[in-house]
Amino acid sequence: MERKISVSLMCADLLNLESEIKLLEKSGVDYLHMDITDGHLVPNLTFGPDFVTAMHRVSNTPTDTHLMVKDPALILSKLKIRKGDILSVHVELDCNFAAMSKTVRDAGGKFGLAINPETPIEALEPWLAITDVVILMLVRPGFAGGKLIDGILDKVPQTRAYLDARGHANTLISVDGSVSTERARLMAGMGANIFVGGTTAVYRPGQPLEQSMREFRAAISE
Repeated sequence: MERKISVSLMCADLLNLESEIKLLEKSGVDYLHMDITDGHLVPNLTFGPDFVTAMHRVSNTPTDTHLMVKDPALILSKLKIRKGDILSVHVELDCNFAAMSKTVRDAGGKFGLAINPETPIEALEPWLAITDVVILMLVRPGFAGGKLIDGILDKVPQTRAYLDARGHANTLISVDGSVSTERARLMAGMGANIFVGGTTAVYRPGQPLEQSMREFRAAISE
């Protein structure tokens, strides 16, 4: 399966986001990654549905929206899902994943389940048939620039094997958190498909974004 880059807008220049988005598109970004938080599920506040709507007015690039909220169904009801968009919620929540998956898929999008570093991959089992993307959190979720959890990269091949063994070889694996160029190269060989780039791969101090994107693309294409 083709490997794709999803760039986290939480790590971008927030005062110049439209120009940043245009530069990312010129550099070949595949998805624009947005974290929506509520200050409760994770102790941070970032973007909201109104921002996603505004972004849709200036960009046709598919969005990769990660809901880190206690009531994802409420937020989903305020979002417009476009063909090719990804919408992910946390598997640790007690909510109606089937209904949300249907809403997203009926709109032409992909439904994703995000899984925290400490959560075993077996938590995905009841929902595999309605899941298009598994998002592996490599850091504690909620903030940009989080520290990589020791040994977490092993979860990538474990998840790939788990999905394949259960007849879900077409389910995509997205990796999110402290994804450097070198780690992306390693995880590409382990079975990851979508790579969320932020401060360690795309927005690197002293390096033009276009160069970072070229290096990132080359790393996941090897």
